[in-house]
Amino acid sequence: MKSILLSPFALLIMLHVTTGADLQHVHEYVEEEIATPQPPPRPYAFGYAAGRYPGHIDRTHSEVSDGSGVVQGSYSYVDPKHKIRTVEYIADREGFHPVLNEHVPDLPSDTPAVAAAKQKHLQRYAAIAQSHKASQGRVIVPLDTRTVEYAKQKHLALYQQIAAEHAQQAAELEQLKRAQGNDVDEQY
Repeated sequence: MKSILLSPFALLIMLHVTTGADLQHVHEYVEEEIATPQPPPRPYAFGYAAGRYPGHIDRTHSEVSDGSGVVQGSYSYVDPKHKIRTVEYIADREGFHPVLNEHVPDLPSDTPAVAAAKQKHLQRYAAIAQSHKASQGRVIVPLDTRTVEYAKQKHLALYQQIAAEHAQQAAELEQLKRAQGNDVDEQY
């Protein structure tokens, strides 16, 4: 024998149909009983830093939620004047509330050693750029190593051997065509 499980609401309907009892006062109880409970809060937190190429970060974002609908976070980016801008915000039932951090720190200045290294780098860069301008139109081919030279000679020898074989086969084929052509002319 199979057992059948019925919900409380289904049992009340069956009771009402079979007995004809007045169950209007129970209706409120059943609705409360079968109402879907609110899911538990789901707090979360995330953050990331990104850039346009590896090793370069020009924007960040972090956010925390307590799961009850209040979200706090901040994001930063580099503006067109190369200043870091940071926006802190709170999002809740009343809306999104951003606050722009007006204090923008200046970029740090170079130490004397860094300034000297930058200057040396720029001078070397300019010298290389000038040498490249002077050699425009000339093609500089690197010298082959012994291994590369040996491989080139081996390839050339094989190429010449195959070319000679193809020329011989073409000559033999031409002779065969001429011989067959003469036989055809003699028949007519």
